[in-house]
Amino acid sequence: MPGIFEVYIETHFSAAHALRGYPGDCARLHGHNWIIQVYVRCRELDDIGIGIDFRVIKENVKDVLQGLDHFNMNELPAFQEDNPTSENIAKYLYRELSKRIDSDQVKVSKVKVSETPNAGAFYWEE
Repeated sequence: MPGIFEVYIETHFSAAHALRGYPGDCARLHGHNWIIQVYVRCRELDDIGIGIDFRVIKENVKDVLQGLDHFNMNELPAFQEDNPTSENIAKYLYRELSKRIDSDQVKVSKVKVSETPNAGAFYWEE
């Protein structure tokens, strides 16, 4: 059985959100320093032993996060119908990054979004 490599990068962004319909404080506008981890699976390594260059992942994540960083996420098109919860932000990032990174050799395997160091959500598709 062939092995699979999984690499990841971690970064962060700052943004505000309010959870529509939430029965508590989080219904009011507030912000987080969101911590993001992006995991990418690779079945093969290149001639120097790399599945995907970390730089490629970082550049794509940076490009996608520019559309979220320092915004009120409730005002963004991606979150007009979906609440900007950790779960929905993880799904959004997974799908946007998959469009940019996935190939025959590599695939975004999951995305983790944490709104605090101790609470967050993973998203992946099977």
